[in-house]
Amino acid sequence: MKGYIEERAITIAQYIIDSKATVRQAASRFGVSKSTIHKDMTERLPAINHTLAENVRKVLDINKSERHLRGGMATRAKYKHISEEQ
Repeated sequence: MKGYIEERAITIAQYIIDSKATVRQAASRFGVSKSTIHKDMTERLPAINHTLAENVRKVLDINKSERHLRGGMATRAKYKHISEEQ
């Protein structure tokens, strides 16, 4: 079981780095919870591969800093869609 978890953490880390994916996108892609992704990236991965963990942390920090912008764009799109229907 431990080998599977380590392999999963490395695979997800590579996906996040390559696609600049958010935790939510990675969770959806791999069929696990956001909590699992977060635990894999912040606790398990540094023990497996410290360099990979640092690279993932950079992507996740960028995603976190842009989170409010994505939320605003989603809200704008929602209300634009609603006004077009009327």
